[in-house]
Amino acid sequence: MGESSTTARVAAAVEEHARRRARWEAETALAAVMADPEVRRLGEEIERAEALLGEELRPRFQPYQDRAVREADLDALTRTCPGKHGRWGRICVLDTGHESTAPHWGTTAEGQPVAWVGSAPDDD
Repeated sequence: MGESSTTARVAAAVEEHARRRARWEAETALAAVMADPEVRRLGEEIERAEALLGEELRPRFQPYQDRAVREADLDALTRTCPGKHGRWGRICVLDTGHESTAPHWGTTAEGQPVAWVGSAPDDD
């Protein structure tokens, strides 16, 4: 019984070490990519394009947000467009399923209008 218990503990420790190592390697690689000047430039360009599209679509989609806020319809603001938006400070205020005809539209954490394609800003 003691030998199999020791073997199981060793196997679990090896698995945990492998998981930690893989995570460290992934984080290191991601940090290197994100630090690249071209990646940063492209990220800034995408943010500018999303802000411009958000402003252009504001007259069409602002009423959805205004209605939800005016009616304190928290359900509408939390059930629409499920996904990772909130983690990025963005909540899409349009009804689920609009993605086939229009991009996501909402506001940033700073209150600026923004529009994007994909289920979250980092998906594409």
